[in-house]
Amino acid sequence: MPVQDTAAAPLRFGANYTPTQGWFHHWLDFDLDAVRADLDSIAALGLDHIRVFPLWPLFQPNRTLIRPRAVEQLVQLADAAAERGLDVNVDGLQGHLSSFDFLPAWTQTWHRRNLFTDPEVLAGQEEYLRTLAAALADRPNFLGMTLGNEINQFSDGPHPDPDRITDEQAAAWLERMLAACERGAPGRMHLHAEYDAAWYRDGHPFTPAQAARLGAVTAVHSWVFNGTAQRHGPTGTATEQHAAYLIELSKAWAEDPHRPVWLQEVGAPAPHIPEERAAHFTEATVAGALDCPDLWGITWWCSHDVSRSLADFPELEYGLGLLANDRTVKPAGKAIAALTERWRGRAHRPPVRSTALVVDAGGAGPAPRRSVC
Repeated sequence: MPVQDTAAAPLRFGANYTPTQGWFHHWLDFDLDAVRADLDSIAALGLDHIRVFPLWPLFQPNRTLIRPRAVEQLVQLADAAAERGLDVNVDGLQGHLSSFDFLPAWTQTWHRRNLFTDPEVLAGQEEYLRTLAAALADRPNFLGMTLGNEINQFSDGPHPDPDRITDEQAAAWLERMLAACERGAPGRMHLHAEYDAAWYRDGHPFTPAQAARLGAVTAVHSWVFNGTAQRHGPTGTATEQHAAYLIELSKAWAEDPHRPVWLQEVGAPAPHIPEERAAHFTEATVAGALDCPDLWGITWWCSHDVSRSLADFPELEYGLGLLANDRTVKPAGKAIAALTERWRGRAHRPPVRSTALVVDAGGAGPAPRRSVC
């Protein structure tokens, strides 16, 4: 599906929307007024889009039941976002969020079936994705569907109970699900998003070539708690340039040299990034990403902190918000607000790099460092 030329389009800045009341469980007690207040606080940062997360088991509790009321609430959320100048991307198959798995009962235990190959599961997934896309197809602020959040983790280790498949089966699943989204909302920016095992893990069925070919754009999720910050520290070059590295790595796999890349998840996880360094890390990460051509946009994880009243999250998940759980702006949020003010309406045209890599020559010549072009 064609996407607007990133060289001519304004750079997009957004947030992954984490509701202040009930986290993603808010769909169980949907409060449109609370959602509006959350969206007001996001829009006040100058952001232009959000990524939202229906919980798959709540929206499709039975293979042949997609709850109309839940779909209606999703549309209400999208309309509330539009009223505040926010575009919306919708993740479909949740899937996995913040260390918790959310899979419907009709795929588990007594009804255990492979998520990627079982014909009945595939038909149910297709209809679900098509239904969500179709419900929003006439909304101008609907960007498109992401198939699900890092759903590739269910196909291989280190997941404790994966549905193992081949890379051919993974590619077939991606193509079929993207086609279902396109049937529901033709011409929108439909894509898939994988966690970084797709780039790093040998033998993983979801491959870099698939990530850089299928869907309208390539999605990158950059998390420095993967060992990068632990090894290089919160201000190390490898830490601050991690997102830029993944963007460029994804582009190296793309058949189209100008394929757009969406930095769809990036955040400042404590304690790897101490609270007092969060604003600096945010600025450095965005600066590195902006040095990469063909960047569609940056969507920070996440909008609001997780409430401490909710149990069993990994400690780092509670404090990732640009805003606190009471909607006050945090230092990282102030940094993002300043960046959006600076870039609002501007096209993204980074200068051509004259140096590709700088390495330590180790005394091989008179200069201690050499540039490689």
